[in-house]
Amino acid sequence: MKASLTRLFHHHPVQPPISTHVSRQSDNSTHAACQLTYLSKSTVSHCYMILCSPPTTTTATATTTASSVMGQENDSQLNLVGFSNFVRSNPRSDRFKVHRFHHVEFWCTDATNSALRFSWGLGMPMVAKSDLSTGNQTHASYLLRSGDLNFLFTAPYSPTLTSTDDPTRPNNSTASIPTFDHSASRDFSSRHGLGVRAVAIQVDDAVSAFTTSVAHGAKPSAPPILLGNRVTVAEVQLYGDVVLRYVSYSNSSDVSDSNPDLWFLPGFEAMTSSFPLDFGLRRLDHAVGNVEDLKSAVSYVKGFTGFHEFAEFTAEDVGTSESGLNSVVLANNEEMVLFPMNEPVYGTKRKSQIQTYLEHNEGAGVQHLALVSEDIFKTLREMRSRSGIGGFQFMPSPPPTYYRNLKKRAGDVLTDDQIKECEELGILVDRDDQGTLLQIFTKPVGDRPTIFVEIIQRVGCMLKDEEGKVHQKGGCGGFGKGNFSELFKSIEEYEKTLEARQIAEPAAA
Repeated sequence: MKASLTRLFHHHPVQPPISTHVSRQSDNSTHAACQLTYLSKSTVSHCYMILCSPPTTTTATATTTASSVMGQENDSQLNLVGFSNFVRSNPRSDRFKVHRFHHVEFWCTDATNSALRFSWGLGMPMVAKSDLSTGNQTHASYLLRSGDLNFLFTAPYSPTLTSTDDPTRPNNSTASIPTFDHSASRDFSSRHGLGVRAVAIQVDDAVSAFTTSVAHGAKPSAPPILLGNRVTVAEVQLYGDVVLRYVSYSNSSDVSDSNPDLWFLPGFEAMTSSFPLDFGLRRLDHAVGNVEDLKSAVSYVKGFTGFHEFAEFTAEDVGTSESGLNSVVLANNEEMVLFPMNEPVYGTKRKSQIQTYLEHNEGAGVQHLALVSEDIFKTLREMRSRSGIGGFQFMPSPPPTYYRNLKKRAGDVLTDDQIKECEELGILVDRDDQGTLLQIFTKPVGDRPTIFVEIIQRVGCMLKDEEGKVHQKGGCGGFGKGNFSELFKSIEEYEKTLEARQIAEPAAA
């Protein structure tokens, strides 16, 4: 069967395919025949692209594909009922095995200073690099890590450094991120400014995840590529210019190795610092996207991943008197990989903050990243001490009445001293029927009123797995429904200050 994905990176000829064939089987028993094709030998590693024929699908009729059936099913099933009427269930419907969030990659124009700013502001040390000093002439990439939280910052070098007339050597042959593209990177930064290009999840088998996703309607961005004979990377479109990146390891023990060339990606070298940084951030809890149309976005992602609906909110649940939004949260089987998505609500007194984001971002994208802290009080003390000296600033705190009422809502979970500290640091508190959520939001982290960061700590919902290990249930304490109105009011007030300047300056002229 002819491979359905035959695009080679930068359309350069490659050496003849090697003889190795790979067969993969996904969780829903569809098969994909895959062939490893040699791409290049670079300063990084041997690099192969895996060409895959689509899995065999069973359809109701000969003319109906699995992806179209799934799309129709999801379109008919997605009917927002709001927070109060939503009944949570876990059908364990993932189409492939998902382990965890692996990393988030930001595309920018200056990776060095972007990475240093986030390192300083979030207390995440720079642990690995791939740049000119490591032989990478395609892009500069710097990796920050705190616990299991990994942020990667990537910026392009001049394409003239790697231009070549050699037909067997692709222009990105020195790249440690094989899916990187000069033109796409520059266009991304021009359109969106600093933003998230890729949300990466670790899966059992990136080949199976990719072929299964495409068979169920995902738009392919980069076919599977085998790096160093041990790591496979593939990408599909998520929303806007953001991709969902699949990462899998042939040897699971590599992820615990101290060498980033093994536990992260081939081509990265370790970095050490004599200046200790650790504010207590431990992992990515959820990555929130803003989209133009929630129904189609949820149907699309749900269709190719099999993720289930974990929560939903409508404007009646979380709006203010001036604006609102609709939101759905998708989750994997273990409910530790969470993808909330928001859409704007129209016809309100003020333009929805989601619409403001979409205008400034020039389309859909990642709105914010929620980072789990093991001690939110410590994290916030450290972050606020750096707000005025290169760190991140925070949204205005709620009024004193919010904290006077907090003892009634969370006095059985928080001590009086902790409630006082919440007020001093501007931390919001909410709870659901299972646990408690402490949260706070930064102002936008770049020039545009787009992407920002949320710091959270979840309290309660502790469970034991089959091996007796204690862990916290995903999404414990919810997503701050009771705080949304306070957050939205803060964002509205922030946007009003920008609008006031825009109105005043033309008048003065």
